[in-house]
Amino acid sequence: MTRATVPARPRIQVSRRPQAAVSLLLIACAAAIVLSVAVGSVGISPGRVLEVICGRLLPWGAGPVDGLDDQIVWEFRLPRALLGFVVGAALAVSGAVLQAVVRNPLADPYVFGVSSGASVAAVAAITLTTGVFATVSTPVAAFGGALITTILVFVLAQQSGRVTPNRLVLAGVAMSYLLSSITSYLVLRSSGTNQGVGQVLSWLAGSLAAATWSDLGVPTLVLVVVTTLLILLAPILNAFLTGDETAASLGVDVGRVRLGLFVLTSLLVGVVVAVSGSIGFVGLVVPHAVRMVIGSDHRWVLPASALAGGLLLVVVDIGARLLLAPTEVPVGLLTAVVGAPFFLWLLRRSGRRTT
Repeated sequence: MTRATVPARPRIQVSRRPQAAVSLLLIACAAAIVLSVAVGSVGISPGRVLEVICGRLLPWGAGPVDGLDDQIVWEFRLPRALLGFVVGAALAVSGAVLQAVVRNPLADPYVFGVSSGASVAAVAAITLTTGVFATVSTPVAAFGGALITTILVFVLAQQSGRVTPNRLVLAGVAMSYLLSSITSYLVLRSSGTNQGVGQVLSWLAGSLAAATWSDLGVPTLVLVVVTTLLILLAPILNAFLTGDETAASLGVDVGRVRLGLFVLTSLLVGVVVAVSGSIGFVGLVVPHAVRMVIGSDHRWVLPASALAGGLLLVVVDIGARLLLAPTEVPVGLLTAVVGAPFFLWLLRRSGRRTT
């Protein structure tokens, strides 16, 4: 009598590519931040960088390292590297969310006019010496401009009490053009007296040069809280990818959720633009690259985008300092130079996959 053969239970294949990608990105981000702190007009070895950081942070460390190295690492370069990571992460997460919410691969925080609104308010704070802007700091003005623009875009995008993705994009583009023209007028108006023109142009081009520890607190807190909340909402973002009708059939209040997500991303962008200026293409390119590697599940897309965006901006900032040293290139110009051809390459590659 032979024993009956029991069919083996099929194994469920679970892709470990997302976990591996996030782990590699974590290691790459840590290495990039140390490298960013190490390189510059005064070279410092990575080991010395780690010694300074450990001496400052670890309770069993030897304490702050005396001398010039400690000042360079702790006071100047480390805040800049960390701020670059936070700004890049915030822009990439915002881009990933907006692309899902409006189902448009070209969606980007800057397409919706958020950056233009921040730019108008910041330029006004720099160039105007009378009125309400005269007493407002540039970061506060930029953040306020971003939030006001968000409200205006949603008001313009409403039709019969509803906000559709297409109208949202069109309203954002229209506001972006309008606000950009106002920014140009303010720059031209101040050029005759040379009042803050250099500061305006530097801010519009995007820069991390003036980063301090005080600039990190609010953006870091907002990044952690908003990104955590968005990861918890990842199933809803996945539902948006299938269309409004399907999302609604799954119990999603499409209108309210879309508004809430747009407000969260605008808050994220407004906070980081307020301290770094206008830096483009990060939120456009990074989510595309991440989805090509790990797929479209936002439980992994969001953390991977945050890490990849932070890594990209830290690396680009290293290039901005070294490319024409001792002159520094605005980091926003380099992201455009790197991002534009890379995005065209992504479009070409995705086109090949669909044929």
